[in-house]
Amino acid sequence: MEEREGEVRWDGLCSRDAASRAAALDNIGQAVLRRSETIAPVATVPLSRAADGPLVPAARDGLSEVLARLLMLSKRCPFPDVREKSEAILSRVQELGIRIPRPLGHGPSRFIPEKETIQVGNEDAMMHALFAESFATLGRLDNVTLVMVFHPQYLESFLKTQHYLLQMDGPLPLHYRHYIGIMAAARHQCSYLVNLHVNDFLHVGGDPKWLNGLENAPQKLQNLGELNKMLAHRPWLITKEHIEQLLKTEENSWSLAELIHAVVLLTHYHSLASFTFGCGISPEIDCEGGHTFRPPSVSNYCICDITNGYHGVDEIHTSPTGSIPVSICLIKSTESVCEVEALMEKMKQLQECRDEEEASQEEMATRFEREKRESMFVCSSEDEESAPTRDVSRHFEDTSYGYKDFSRHGMHVPTFRVQDYSWEDHGYSLVNRLYPDVGQLLDEKFHIAYNLTYNTMAMHKDVDTSMLRRAIWNYIHCMFGIRYDDYDYGEINQLLDRSFKVYIKTVVCTPEKTTKRMYDSFWRQFEHSEKVHVNLLLVEARMQAELLYALRAITRYMT
Repeated sequence: MEEREGEVRWDGLCSRDAASRAAALDNIGQAVLRRSETIAPVATVPLSRAADGPLVPAARDGLSEVLARLLMLSKRCPFPDVREKSEAILSRVQELGIRIPRPLGHGPSRFIPEKETIQVGNEDAMMHALFAESFATLGRLDNVTLVMVFHPQYLESFLKTQHYLLQMDGPLPLHYRHYIGIMAAARHQCSYLVNLHVNDFLHVGGDPKWLNGLENAPQKLQNLGELNKMLAHRPWLITKEHIEQLLKTEENSWSLAELIHAVVLLTHYHSLASFTFGCGISPEIDCEGGHTFRPPSVSNYCICDITNGYHGVDEIHTSPTGSIPVSICLIKSTESVCEVEALMEKMKQLQECRDEEEASQEEMATRFEREKRESMFVCSSEDEESAPTRDVSRHFEDTSYGYKDFSRHGMHVPTFRVQDYSWEDHGYSLVNRLYPDVGQLLDEKFHIAYNLTYNTMAMHKDVDTSMLRRAIWNYIHCMFGIRYDDYDYGEINQLLDRSFKVYIKTVVCTPEKTTKRMYDSFWRQFEHSEKVHVNLLLVEARMQAELLYALRAITRYMT
């Protein structure tokens, strides 16, 4: 598994050279079989007897973690030689009478049927290049990547930015970067991201004691806790005094460059937690909740099915004789088609109104304040359970601190006017000056997400979707109190219905409460790729909103 175990070394698998991968696979196979033979009941038991008799658990000597990693590689590695050899090693271990793991769940997302996602091994040349790059960089092809790849242009920019933040030269040491990622993801109880970065933190030499709780980390990181919680839940409260406290704390002080790096990491992982919950990302196969060593409860299929991870459930889900009558499905489908037509008609009418007359500045301001006020009352009445997460609260302080709307309890938060402080005119140059190249990478990512279009809406082609994309982006910023003087906020109510607003607000403000029902209830006739596209807008608009508040406070401290 990790290098520190001294026996199973995985690094060679990330090589683009087939001979290097083959050598690494031979070493892994030999090490795994040596371990397996020490606990196998009979070293040469035939497969049929292993299948009939009780299989030995693989928990000893870290073998279960190694087998889970091999299972992940057999399903998720972009290199066919690694997939095939990993599967062969697992089969050999099973022949020795040792129980091997099988995947839990179906595909990279709980919300998107596996058959509608890109299957590893079936990707086109551009996607394969992205997959290979991701695997070579991270040592894994994670479920976030497998869902984001619906939009390869965005994914390429996202991976390049994340790689730079985590692994390239920068003000913060590598283990600090992963620990800050853990702190940020934990604010939203996102165990998926916490698990990934716990492993990465240990891999780059991080102190395991820090993982017992934030109080065990250096005081410098503990001091970041206040900024972390405000950025995640109430960024409008950040002032230059908060920045000053971090920069002037004697021996535990942050430099400006370090603080910019930390702020970008915090906002990156807060917004990535939104994507993780918003798209229902499943646990990684080799992480907790992604696999099991228990045999399937269904008894009427052979051992080869178990080996290949077929659970006998997909067939049930896709059975044509389901419990929902066809007539109801047709009615719902017709309603959804009407939804799309109605939305397109509204877009057309709004465009015509824009061409005919323009509202006054006073009226525009009034409409913004009304939309900001109304966004307070957009909340879900869901009683459905959201995805179960293991407790990650030890990675942050003040667990009761969460999202609060602006004007609750009479508290007034001034409107943040983009004309006074914007990413393009202020934030971009500040980030680039203190953390070179990152401003450029973020700017490219924001623009790709905002401008991304295939000129389609559900089944319709050659559609200009810019009005809809702008309404989504500006609604998110409106929830954060951010106002564009040149935008008519009356358009938002015309284009975004209540179920869509509930989904947006939940994913952006309290992502851990997102449910499959919320995901299914908006844009019912749209493709899953279009709903993932919405999530890219949510991710980037949220990240930019948090950055604007933090960078404005840093600018005020500096001037």
